[in-house]
Amino acid sequence: MKRTAFNSRHHQLGARMVEFAGFEMPIEYTGINNEHQAVRSASGLFDVSHMGEIWVKGPHALHFLNFVLSNDPRVLVPGRAQYTCFPNGNGGIVDDLIIHMFDPEKFMLVVNASNIEKDWQWLQQNNKIGAVLENDSDRVSQLAVQGPVASRILQNLTDVSLSEIGHFTFVTAEMAGMKNVIIVATGYTGSGGFELYIDNPD
Repeated sequence: MKRTAFNSRHHQLGARMVEFAGFEMPIEYTGINNEHQAVRSASGLFDVSHMGEIWVKGPHALHFLNFVLSNDPRVLVPGRAQYTCFPNGNGGIVDDLIIHMFDPEKFMLVVNASNIEKDWQWLQQNNKIGAVLENDSDRVSQLAVQGPVASRILQNLTDVSLSEIGHFTFVTAEMAGMKNVIIVATGYTGSGGFELYIDNPD
């Protein structure tokens, strides 16, 4: 079973750990109801490092992504993210995901933990034009700070004005003394917030 970079900390803090998507993950600390209310009224911290991060790079990246994705990535500009999916060509879906555009030749795809290998194989199988693919899933951690006061909490840790990061946009900046943290505002819980992508050693 895989473990995230935060695994030992979860154990130290007394989390109830379960197997999920091949990882030992914390499912709760004080109880689902308490934690749900915390995220809705204040903020909660989620270790979602089990999610997959796949890079698509090079001069053929945009053309390749337009071929394998349901939404048109050509509408993106640097610093924008888009919710989309991989259609399977038979009226079904391989997986849903979020694509992040850094520049026209550099994209990060965030895919579901249970589908990392399947998505990786799907991308390789359909890459007929030489896009550069890199699976960084085992080298990147993701923390999500979610809830209406998430911005206030994180603002103490960065000089970037978090209020200027709009919905489904992102920046790469210093956070808590760590350089090159990707700070994304998708707020997947519906209560607002940010997702932080961090190199495992950090």
